[in-house]
Amino acid sequence: MRNGHSNAAARTAVFAKRVQLMGTEAAFGFGSRILEVEKQDADRVIRCNLGQPDFPLPDHIAEAVIQGVRDGQTTYCDPQGMPELRTALARKISRDRGLEEIDPERVVVFPGARPSIGFAQQSYCERGDEIIYPTPGYPLYESYIPYVGAKPVPIHLREDHGFSLTTDELEPLISDHTKLIYLNFPSNPTGGVASQEQLVALAELILEKTPPNVRVYSDEAYEAIVFDGEDHFSIASVPGMEERTIIASAVSKTYSWTGGRVGWAVYPTIADAKVHRNLNINYFASIPPYNQIATRVALESPKSDRAIQEMGDAFQRRRDQVVTGLNEIEGVRCQNPKGAFYVFPNIEGVIENLEALTAFDALEESTRCNSSPATLFQLFLLHRYHVATMDRRSFGALDSEGQHFLRLSIATGAADLAEAVDRIRIASADAAGFHDFIKSGVRLEL
Repeated sequence: MRNGHSNAAARTAVFAKRVQLMGTEAAFGFGSRILEVEKQDADRVIRCNLGQPDFPLPDHIAEAVIQGVRDGQTTYCDPQGMPELRTALARKISRDRGLEEIDPERVVVFPGARPSIGFAQQSYCERGDEIIYPTPGYPLYESYIPYVGAKPVPIHLREDHGFSLTTDELEPLISDHTKLIYLNFPSNPTGGVASQEQLVALAELILEKTPPNVRVYSDEAYEAIVFDGEDHFSIASVPGMEERTIIASAVSKTYSWTGGRVGWAVYPTIADAKVHRNLNINYFASIPPYNQIATRVALESPKSDRAIQEMGDAFQRRRDQVVTGLNEIEGVRCQNPKGAFYVFPNIEGVIENLEALTAFDALEESTRCNSSPATLFQLFLLHRYHVATMDRRSFGALDSEGQHFLRLSIATGAADLAEAVDRIRIASADAAGFHDFIKSGVRLEL
């Protein structure tokens, strides 16, 4: 009778069980909370939450989009990506990473960088296979894993290592069940960058400890945004790794074009690429050709280098400004990130000063499952001080307990950033206001 009842419930359920297994990216859902606060308080929130450059799309790229539309480039096209764009990508990626000329047939163009993250898990992993990924890290690495039935194996990036990665940290996690390894440098959310020496050592470990069918997904979306005169280095550049590595990037960060939704991946073999071409057909048919034409212009125009340099210089100035300001706040310590456009301060001292651990422990268990002490401070900042940030838990919830960090995007103006840091300073000392907020009835989870 009990089994019959269970089967009947399954037959009448609206959604398949696997839908409940997929996570999400909290930075997008948090936008509705920001709008609620602005509507209620009629005051602008300083947005340090979303990873979106505040620079306009460079004119020469915008003009190429417009011209593409005027030229009638608004139809279906090759689902793998227009051959002209794939050729340009193959040429640039080969040159930038010191590789022999890449066959354009190994390149697949996607609507942004996200699809290739999940497609890699669908394509390479069977149920029970292990996926190694960085945490804190881009949340979609973790969110897909239960959906495909694989086993999550998080690498905990350490503050005392500059949020980079060493062989001592990776080696214990590699097993006979490892099938996919995600790397992301420069890193979201930490801004950490692995040195060339570290990546060479990681590559040698992977080549030694894993068979040829294990794939490394190298997320290089922030490749153009590195600071202090450093150059981006890809693990695919290490001899032997091109045959193992998926090199993924997009227009969103490099060209300040998040709405363009053009991303790409270079696969180890043509056979790998054809599998992902077929996924494109099934999910998207093809990517708008006018945006692909403009992406080729972005890749090849000398005007792009100037625009990227100006944006990177501004981000470095803002990094220095914000890191200095945060480190002057009692209870906060913040490293100087080497890339991307985020800072990732440790707020453990603030959590202690505000007695946020006690407040968190007093919450209902159902709320605690979707929150953390840093989440409470994040929400306090939003509702009482009108500063939007992201908590540590939003960048990999598994085993994140006891890690008290915030991510601030510096992709906003210097004046706003100065005001945001000042508000964080005041909020960090406002114990009475914090505890009043906790009792206010506001939803204390993301």
